[in-house]
Amino acid sequence: MNYSQMRFPNFRKKAVTLSYDDGVKFDKRLMEIMDEYGLKGTFNINGGLFSEEETPRKFSKAETVELFRNCKHEIAIHGYKHPSLAELEQSQIVHDIIKDRETLEDLFGRVIKGMAYPNGSVDDKTVEALRMCGIEYARTVVSTEKFNIPTDWLRLPATCHHNNPRLMELAKTFVEAGPARHFWYDTPMLFYLWGHSYEFNDNDNWNVIEEFAEYIGGREEIWYATNGEIYDYVKAFDRLRFSVAGTFVQNPSALDVYLCYKGKNILVPAGQTVDLRG
Repeated sequence: MNYSQMRFPNFRKKAVTLSYDDGVKFDKRLMEIMDEYGLKGTFNINGGLFSEEETPRKFSKAETVELFRNCKHEIAIHGYKHPSLAELEQSQIVHDIIKDRETLEDLFGRVIKGMAYPNGSVDDKTVEALRMCGIEYARTVVSTEKFNIPTDWLRLPATCHHNNPRLMELAKTFVEAGPARHFWYDTPMLFYLWGHSYEFNDNDNWNVIEEFAEYIGGREEIWYATNGEIYDYVKAFDRLRFSVAGTFVQNPSALDVYLCYKGKNILVPAGQTVDLRG
């Protein structure tokens, strides 16, 4: 029997993350909305599609680098020039991913470990190429309308796209979930939203993300994190080592891990072993 349940930092049971693609100028307004309500997310950028001069959809390369370098959100790759990767040979996929990763790491001075598949194009050879290139998680365009913690991080689904007509219904279900309403509430929950910020401009519906952010943001019971932060935390929990008798737990990772063990909240600090009998 599994006596332990993962908890997010500070023993929260819920987390929210966003994922937005293409590195367009409308990301700035989206970031401002996210920052206002305390949301965090990951912006997936094409290293080979920077514009030297500002265009209707793109800032100049210098402005784009400044915007993302100074933000509190994560940067991930999205294909060097946005190719449908599953249509390429594996050697071409590896070349594209490495080139995109190297470009963004050089520009932003950070390790890039995440990705969103351009055009949602993915197959088995693409996934294997990502593994060879050091990519640890990659978002698809699959929407589940659920709040499950991912298990296949290289075929990462989302809860929904922001254009889903059930967006606010799903947000309300997520926020209101609790033991009095749902028998499965003890399981940790993740709301994962994705899209493109230019869609808000094209459809003249910035109110969609503003309403969502205002409703779901600023809640003490929710952990707001980037895709990479969610990934790192879940992997840290997975690395916990329990003694045979279930009396001790060791945390070999560099992150503090929170869990509920036999109904009791337990903090296992980074690099430490905790006695579960206390």
